[in-house]
Amino acid sequence: MDADAFAAPLPFDVGLRRLAALLQAAAPRDGSFALGVGGAHAVRTSTISRELVHGMHRPALCIVAQGAKTVMLGDEAVDYDPARMLIFSLDVPIAAMIRQASVAAPYLSLRLDFDLDRLAALILQVYPDGVPSLRQQRAVYVVKASAAIVDAAARLTALAGQAQDAALLAPLIVDEILIRLLRSDFGPRLAQLGRAQSHRVARVVAWIRDHFDQPLRVDDMASMAHMSASSLHQQFKSHTSMSPLQFQKTLRLQEARRLMLATGIDAGVAGQKVGYLSASQFSREYARHFGSAPTRDMSRLREAGAAAAGDGAIDTVTFRQ
Repeated sequence: MDADAFAAPLPFDVGLRRLAALLQAAAPRDGSFALGVGGAHAVRTSTISRELVHGMHRPALCIVAQGAKTVMLGDEAVDYDPARMLIFSLDVPIAAMIRQASVAAPYLSLRLDFDLDRLAALILQVYPDGVPSLRQQRAVYVVKASAAIVDAAARLTALAGQAQDAALLAPLIVDEILIRLLRSDFGPRLAQLGRAQSHRVARVVAWIRDHFDQPLRVDDMASMAHMSASSLHQQFKSHTSMSPLQFQKTLRLQEARRLMLATGIDAGVAGQKVGYLSASQFSREYARHFGSAPTRDMSRLREAGAAAAGDGAIDTVTFRQ
């Protein structure tokens, strides 16, 4: 067993350099690589993004060891880099771009997917008397990176490829990272994941994600969440920066674009597959969302080779898992 697994944390800059070196070794080329330890992935990108990359992001902690990135949720833009960690508390459709990267100094990050059941158990331990109430709950947060969490992230990454040690130590290091987050100033916000309201909104998010091509009735969603329609709209927008209908529309357009790029189907068929009854409405909303009509957008993306671009711009893209 690694005797240094729980030694005193390294100074922030030293820990950051160690994490960057470990991530570069774990990600030998551009892309996202599962480390096989605690839901962790190493992400590497050697070029800045030429445009926004659209996709779905799951609940996770993202720690940048090198480079910088921008994420957009609705109309909100969030920047993060080695000084700032990004936390996603819900499955949300985002747009992202790498702002700082090169072949000599690629963008490197560690994504740690949250085990929500384990997080809920730790919330009860850290907040035995209940989670402090907060007025605002959001799907994306930026928090200051700490030496202790960066050091723990490096130790977790170092376990990749060490199956016997990883089986014993990785769950402990993941718990350490989560506990340090929960005990920080940001902790109450992360702990909101364990509150009933957040679970209700998450239930609606999951339904829309899995049924984005079906008609969305707000009253049905409100019943699912045990809220009034007005309360659901308010809570949903507070969490995701979008209304339920905007959320669904974003998923539909992202999936239609992916289908056209991946399979070569035309815009009319793609629109139908994601739930649009009107080809003209699909074309209008696609152009409004992506900046150009579907046919023109596809031509531009294929000429630019963008079908394979964007590895790492969005650390994970999921539809209907």
